[in-house]
Amino acid sequence: MALRVERPLPLSRRDQTRRALAYRRILVPVIDRGISEQAMPIACRLAADRRATVTAVAVIEVPAELPLDAHMFEEEEQLKPVLADASAIAESYGVGIKAKTLRARAAGEAIVQEAAYADSEIIVVSVPSKLRLSRRAAVFGSTVHYVLKHAPCRVMVAAAPEAA
Repeated sequence: MALRVERPLPLSRRDQTRRALAYRRILVPVIDRGISEQAMPIACRLAADRRATVTAVAVIEVPAELPLDAHMFEEEEQLKPVLADASAIAESYGVGIKAKTLRARAAGEAIVQEAAYADSEIIVVSVPSKLRLSRRAAVFGSTVHYVLKHAPCRVMVAAAPEAA
């Protein structure tokens, strides 16, 4: 006796959620060691489950009065250890990583463009804890706000623990 199914059986709600959260291309903007140490482990845990790749992106914001290809040796040197730390975290989880340095006028725009170019399925952004002086004060900085508003995929915000 053979059972022939014309169309696949519907997935349960739990299976649908698991499939929806199976990220294969994860983008992590890295800024500095302290802030990036928050987002990289989260991205690597997401990637380790499905053998996904993580792209760590460091953005050099070039002032408007300089050309995009201007020599910015000091900024490049500051980002090398940050990308090396991101690579070390990914290797500790057994996750493949691509480390990129981008140049742009605004970091938010560069992150969104890279996410679209790499066909990323999620962006994991880390934000520092920020003391709000009033209820009307912004929760996130301009870069994170831009990414949340314009990202072509899901965005996960990893908040750093509040400083004592």
